[in-house]
Amino acid sequence: MIPIAGSAYTYTYATLGELIAWIIGWDLILEYAGSNMTVSVGFGAHVVDFLDWFGLQPPLKWITPAYLSDGMTDLQGNTLYHPGWHFGFNIPAFIIVLLLTVILVRGIRESASVNNGMVAIKIVAILIFVMAALGYLHPSNWHPYMPNGWSGVLTGGSIIFFTYIGFDSVSTAAEECKCPQRDLPIGIIATLIICTVLYLAVAVCLTGLVPWQSMVDDAAPVVNALKKLSHLPGGHPLHWVRLVVLIGAMMGMISSLLVYQLGQSRVWFSMSRDGLLPKIFSNVHPVFRTPAFSTWVAGFLVAIPSGLFDIELLSDLSNIGTLFAFMLVSIGVIILRYRDPHRRRGFRVPFGPVIPVLSVLFCFLLMAGLPIITWIRFFGWLALGLVIYFFYSRHRTEFARPR
Repeated sequence: MIPIAGSAYTYTYATLGELIAWIIGWDLILEYAGSNMTVSVGFGAHVVDFLDWFGLQPPLKWITPAYLSDGMTDLQGNTLYHPGWHFGFNIPAFIIVLLLTVILVRGIRESASVNNGMVAIKIVAILIFVMAALGYLHPSNWHPYMPNGWSGVLTGGSIIFFTYIGFDSVSTAAEECKCPQRDLPIGIIATLIICTVLYLAVAVCLTGLVPWQSMVDDAAPVVNALKKLSHLPGGHPLHWVRLVVLIGAMMGMISSLLVYQLGQSRVWFSMSRDGLLPKIFSNVHPVFRTPAFSTWVAGFLVAIPSGLFDIELLSDLSNIGTLFAFMLVSIGVIILRYRDPHRRRGFRVPFGPVIPVLSVLFCFLLMAGLPIITWIRFFGWLALGLVIYFFYSRHRTEFARPR
């Protein structure tokens, strides 16, 4: 229906106006940046595990973020770092973001080809893990089934919600689809179903392998669980499964980063094209025909914090940004349905306003499960965005120019 780049930003602009579009665009910058940082930190943890599989142990200070919310311990519970700042930098997380930035600058066709191969490897690794884990499950780990009650379920859902940002980022490249009205709904809905099934399978197997308490603040819980079990009697086969899962996990996180970075640069491109950001962000590379400046800036703004901060701090910011964006898109669907009911739609949300209303309610419910400090940081980010809008952006959009 709106087959142009920009995702939730574009939808909001078409339905709720410029100010709300700016808010959602500014929120999307936080959403994609936070997601990219979170995944890149997780990638760094898996690189460390991969090297450990071969008996290589790099200096800790070059594979550890400079800020650790809860400190760091080894598998035996020995304290490696206390909570807070220390001298360190997560080099693997930093490097992977910059390498993928180069790929994205070269163009969407090359990026898509690379991404398809990595997704295939990731799915194979997930299936191997699930099949291998079936022989080592401990049903006692599932009792009690909800150890923290419904509040724990709500908080858990809030914490992992950013993993669904990939379905939104697909729509940021709408202009680059051959038939976006047909391809986007099919692609998003089909992958949503498949990924949800895979998420559930991995969660069931992982919590059946080890107690859930052992995975708190772990950036690589699956491979670390396999590492622990491979040292137990009869667990040696898991040593090789761990290698397969490591490779699949790294490929999976690379593919996710590729999509997230693509989405972030396209949002900046759309906002710049509308005048809300400087025009340099919508400049297209003369050879590769991609928004190279936006891609490079997004790359460095993600890579540097990825080397400095841990996964807990970054994931909460990404989650609240993602939920807020999805909530505004749902509101936009309701408004557009009543404002322009006869417009031709390539895909029509079923059951009238019921699903969008439920989406708004559940998004807000999940947001309520996030820590208060996350809300404070989120409102601070939005306040900064409003300052930029009223003092810069609103004076440079097409609506501010004389007719």
